[in-house]
Amino acid sequence: MKHLLSLEQLSRADMGAILAASVVMKRQRGHHASRPLEGQTWALLFAKSSTRTRVSFEVGLRELGANVMFLSAADIQLGRGEPIKDTARVLGRMVHGVIFRTFAQADVEEFAHYSGIPTINALTDEEHPCQILTDIFTFQEQRGPIQGKIVTFVGDGACNVPASWVFAAAKLGFELRIAAPKQFQPPLSLLERAGFTHVHAQPSPVGEVITGSATTGGKIVLTADLQAAAKGAHLLYTDVWVSMGKEAEAAERIKVLAGYQINAALVRHAAPDALVMHCLPAYRGKEIDDATFEAHAQTIFDEAENRLHTQKAIIAWLVA
Repeated sequence: MKHLLSLEQLSRADMGAILAASVVMKRQRGHHASRPLEGQTWALLFAKSSTRTRVSFEVGLRELGANVMFLSAADIQLGRGEPIKDTARVLGRMVHGVIFRTFAQADVEEFAHYSGIPTINALTDEEHPCQILTDIFTFQEQRGPIQGKIVTFVGDGACNVPASWVFAAAKLGFELRIAAPKQFQPPLSLLERAGFTHVHAQPSPVGEVITGSATTGGKIVLTADLQAAAKGAHLLYTDVWVSMGKEAEAAERIKVLAGYQINAALVRHAAPDALVMHCLPAYRGKEIDDATFEAHAQTIFDEAENRLHTQKAIIAWLVA
């Protein structure tokens, strides 16, 4: 039984297979050679709100032949305190697969263990694997292999999206730079879990810079120096400063992260043909300014569309 619970658990070979299949899914949309989920019913179990994740999975499942039911936590007993393992064992007897979007990573893993059906992590507080697979597919579609390239993440580097980028960099052999204030950088334990070694700190004019390397050729850099992180980057990437569940910290986050923004001045430090991406929703004037967002809107909305194709590839990989 295969699941997609995290990029940490996904092998480099399987990542490559999913990315290759994404190309085929996009090319064959509307005339797929097969519908591998014909006659099946899949459930979307969402404890967190969503636009792109929900729509892309619902459409993708239907295009692969499945019937789809959407279940928010308020719709079922899970929202009233039923244990995850009990919900999992019930759904496992009635549906053929589950797309689970929730808070705790442990809940997705427990569900997969007890349900006995393919389970996909559609976002937790710790990881967002489907998003980063999509982002890599989008980059490679427009710029070729990501191996050896430089990806710079700007903003809150201690949340689920940059965490998944860390695992991807270690597995696929590219350089990931996270530009964030010290308190918004990922913990060193995450870098070590991902496979980065020789992790050490070096002094700099704006605080210490932490670096590490992986056997694949992947590199990691954590720094508060925004311009240095952007220098020569092939991809500038950002996400919201206030993730779901962090609303009580909004005022402090906005204060500390002010200035960690993708804008025209920062883009000039990157490579001449650098891509700019945002996993959306975007709060213009905070993590990215309006003019830069609009200048790179084609790439950003290609990225949003590609959620559909990559997630269809993930599903096909699970049931193959």
